[in-house]
Amino acid sequence: MNLFAFTNFFAQAGKDPVPLKTFVKEFSDKWDSGAAYEGGLFFAGLIKWLLKAAIVPESVPLASLLNDILNYIQTSLAFLVVDGSIFPELGALLITIGVVFGFVNVFAIGAVWSERKVSAHMQCRLGPMEVGPHGLLQTVADGLKLLTKEDIIPRLADKPLFALAPAIVFAGVLMRFVPLPFGDKLIASDLDLGLFFVAAVGAVEVLGVIMAGWASNNKWSLFGTIRTATQMVSYEIPIGIAFVTVILCCGSFSLMEIVNQQGGILLNFTDKELYGGWVWHWHLFRNPFMPILAIVYFIASLAECKRAPFDLPEAESELVSGFHTEYTGMRFALFFLAEYAAMYLVAAVAVVIFLGGWWSGIYPLDALGLGPEATTLAKTLGLLIKIGVFLSKAFALVFVQMWVRWTLPRIRLDQMMYVCWKVLLPISLVCLIGSCLWELASGGASVFGFGIVVE
Repeated sequence: MNLFAFTNFFAQAGKDPVPLKTFVKEFSDKWDSGAAYEGGLFFAGLIKWLLKAAIVPESVPLASLLNDILNYIQTSLAFLVVDGSIFPELGALLITIGVVFGFVNVFAIGAVWSERKVSAHMQCRLGPMEVGPHGLLQTVADGLKLLTKEDIIPRLADKPLFALAPAIVFAGVLMRFVPLPFGDKLIASDLDLGLFFVAAVGAVEVLGVIMAGWASNNKWSLFGTIRTATQMVSYEIPIGIAFVTVILCCGSFSLMEIVNQQGGILLNFTDKELYGGWVWHWHLFRNPFMPILAIVYFIASLAECKRAPFDLPEAESELVSGFHTEYTGMRFALFFLAEYAAMYLVAAVAVVIFLGGWWSGIYPLDALGLGPEATTLAKTLGLLIKIGVFLSKAFALVFVQMWVRWTLPRIRLDQMMYVCWKVLLPISLVCLIGSCLWELASGGASVFGFGIVVE
C-alpha cells in the first residue's frame, strides 16, 4: 500500500467528466463492501478529475486565468492523461514526495517555535511574542531572512562537495520517511524491509555531515565531523539491537505489520473476534524487557539526532557551530530542516515499534470503523482518530526531546562513548536475549497472557 492506499477509486476519476459526487458515491459503496485498494492514488485521481471536468466558476476572481492554467496543464500532460494507468502512478509519486516535503517543512517551522516557547517557559520567559500572535510567525520570518542571505562559499573549500553536502543530509532524512506511516493507511511505500531501510539509509545523512565538515576546510567543522563519525559508531549499535529485538518478536521488517500486531483482531479464550485492543497489547508491554529497551532506544535516538546532551558535533560553546560553521543562507536552513525532521522521524519510529502506532490502547476507540458491519461514517471517523493518535504520540515524544535539551547539560565525547558502549550496549544485549527467551517460553504471549492475531 502507498500513501493513499484506501482510495484507489479516484485513480479512475479523470476518465470521464462526470460530477465528483458520482465518484464519491462509488467510492463509498466500494469501501462499505470491504474492497481493498492496492496502490490507491487519491490526489492523483483528483487532479485527473480537475483536468477533465473542473471548470472554475466565473464568479471566482481571476476565473479565466485559472481555467487557462487548467487547460494548459491538461494539454501539456495529455500524454499522461490519455492513459488512465500512467498518470496516477506518476502523480502519486510526485504528490507523495510533495506531501512528505510539505509535512517536514511545516513540522520544522512549528517545532522551532515550540522549542523556543518550551525553553522560554522553563526559564520563566515568554519567548517570541512580536511576529504574529504569540510569536507564531517568528519562525516564518526567520526562514525568509535565511532565504535572502548571501550564499557564501569559502575560498579554500571544496566547492562541489561543500554545495552538495546539505542536500545529501536533507535527502538522507527525507528518504527515511518512505516506509514510515503517518497514520493508518498513510504510508508512502510499505516496504517488506521497512525497518531495515530506516536504519540503513541513516548512514546517508551521516555521510553528508562528514562531507560538509571535510569540504569546509575549517578546523572547527572538521572537529565536528570527527565527533559525528565517533558518535555514529557508538549510538547505532544500541539502536540496531532495539530494531533486531522488535523484528525477532514480530517476525517482520514491515512497519505496517509491526503496528498491526499491536492492535487489529484479538482472539480471546472463547475464540470470539474482538476488534481493537487495549494498551497492554503494545510492544512496550510485550515482555518485561521491552520498557527498558524503549528507554535505551530513546537515549540513543537523542545521539542520532545530535540533540542535547549529545549535541557534540555542533557544540556551539566549543566548535562555533561544528560541521555547519561555514554555511549560510538556504544551505544552513537545510541542516536545520534535517535536524527537526530527524526528531520527528525517531519519535515516529519509537511510536511504531513500542507505543502501538495509531492504536490508542482504548478498545472502544480502536474498534471504531472496524469490522464488516461498519458504516462509511464510522470508517472515516476511525481513520481520522487513528491518524490523530499516531501524530499525538510522535509529537509528545518530540516534546520530551525538547524537554531533555533544556534540562540536561552537554556531556563530553568520552562520556558519550562510555554511556553508549558500557551502559546502553550491555543493557540492550540483555534485553535482546531476555526477549528471545520470553518469546520461546510464552509462545508469543504478552506479560498479560494475550496473544495477538492480525487478520
